[in-house]
Amino acid sequence: MLIFVGKRIGFMILTMVVVSILLFLLLELTPGNVATKVLGPYSSEEQRNLWLEAHGYFEPFYIRYFDWLGNFASGNFGDSVRFKVPVSEVLWPRLANTAILGIATFAVMIPLSLILGVLAGMREGSKTDRSISIVSIVTTSIPEFASAVFITAILVFWLKLLPGTSTMTYGFDIVQLILPAMVLIIYDFGYVTRMTRASMAEVMTTQYIRTAVLKGLPYRRVVMRHALRNALIAPFTVIMLQINWLLSGVIVVEFFFAYKGFGALLLEASLNKDIYLIEACAMVAVLVAVATQTIADIGYTYLNPRIRFS
Repeated sequence: MLIFVGKRIGFMILTMVVVSILLFLLLELTPGNVATKVLGPYSSEEQRNLWLEAHGYFEPFYIRYFDWLGNFASGNFGDSVRFKVPVSEVLWPRLANTAILGIATFAVMIPLSLILGVLAGMREGSKTDRSISIVSIVTTSIPEFASAVFITAILVFWLKLLPGTSTMTYGFDIVQLILPAMVLIIYDFGYVTRMTRASMAEVMTTQYIRTAVLKGLPYRRVVMRHALRNALIAPFTVIMLQINWLLSGVIVVEFFFAYKGFGALLLEASLNKDIYLIEACAMVAVLVAVATQTIADIGYTYLNPRIRFS
């Protein structure tokens, strides 16, 4: 186990280094654009050159990169070009906001997806299976921006039940969290449901399940004690992958509802070529991706004791 975790940590560090170098190369090929974003389109070339010189852009690439790498390792992520404050002051609150949105989404989506997936997979080909499959396919095929417009038109403009934005201007408001969470749940629950359904249907056709049923064991007991545990292995991986999607893949939803989260922050940083903020966001994304996959692999051993790390 320790060797496995050590390998994952080494892989994570290597990935972070490679990603950071690529981002530096891509963003600093045209440093004049960064100065233009900061000083405005009507700034003179002399003003832009003075700004670039003051921020070390005329130094060799490798010097700037290793300076940033040393500062990053010590917890100093640099200053944001867009927000004019240290990156950490912007990054952590936005990351916490996305975590709140993710927890609210998962709290509803995971139980709903697992229950519907198990019900569909228990009796493959039944009316229940077909109904759940149709709903899952339809909701997953509708992109977030389309469902966001549709839901907003009904709940905000027609029924006037919910606010149209989730800016949280006056502090945390659970009511403002409903719309973005609802859009994410509607889009994502169908995918997890289908994966659970496929895994459950496969397990229900195995010999040991058929033998248990033929021996006269109660069907409910066969499902809950024997089939469900093995059926959850594939959905567990999918669920862990959804954490990565919620972290950086909810840009559309957060931007649509003006929710101040990690995805919207990444979009703002990219539009403004805020290199230090983009680097910090990328490092967090890599860290979360590797951590969730490690947790998923470790979880295999608890769901199926036959699986061991080599």
